[in-house]
Amino acid sequence: MRTALITTAALASTLALGACSTAVEAIRGPELAPIGYPAALVPTSQVYLPTPEQQRADRAASANSLWRVGSRTFFGDQRARRVGDILTVNIDIDDRAQTQNSTQRSRTNDASGGVTNFFGLENNLGRIFPGGFDPANMVGIEGESNASGSGSVNRSERVSLTIAAVVTDVMANGNLMIQGRQEVRTNREVRELTVAGIVRPEDISSANTIAHTQIAEARISYGGRGDISRVQATPAAQSLVERFSPF
Repeated sequence: MRTALITTAALASTLALGACSTAVEAIRGPELAPIGYPAALVPTSQVYLPTPEQQRADRAASANSLWRVGSRTFFGDQRARRVGDILTVNIDIDDRAQTQNSTQRSRTNDASGGVTNFFGLENNLGRIFPGGFDPANMVGIEGESNASGSGSVNRSERVSLTIAAVVTDVMANGNLMIQGRQEVRTNREVRELTVAGIVRPEDISSANTIAHTQIAEARISYGGRGDISRVQATPAAQSLVERFSPF
């Protein structure tokens, strides 16, 4: 009983906080998300960078050399390759799809059968059904079915954006897991863009950029939240009725 009461209280407090945050957002407008490591986009096991002291120790100047081991130089590879490095993702989606299908089907069945002699009982049936009994045509079955259908799809999508992503993990084969998030607030509307996926270090250009078509398991989301998005969205009750209505 005590556990049920605690669970109910926790649920009630959560709903209250959610309603409070919704009310605050309705008055002040949507707030930007806090800046942080983008691991929340696609949860994964993280490999963190060494501390600054360890990095300085690893980059100690070599004897009789002007360069430090692991330091970024004009002659070094500036492309992202380690956890925490940043690279630019160019998103240029221009997809079109158009299909049209039409199906028509028609079928007619006709079957009949009869018994001309059945131990003389066919005559008795003739007495029971006078004028409507024919031993040669005792059973008759007819059937007809028609079906027709048509459908078409015409889609056109165009998204052209650029976003910076962070390397969040290095896989065993050397591929990089990247995640990035970008938010822009204009008046009372926030535009959100997120990208995540797996890239090969060889596909990253010398300018430290990569196209979205070279991202495996790409997850690209472009949307918004705010007054306009809330007005355009279907009310929750109406969405439930449309989703579960059997008619």
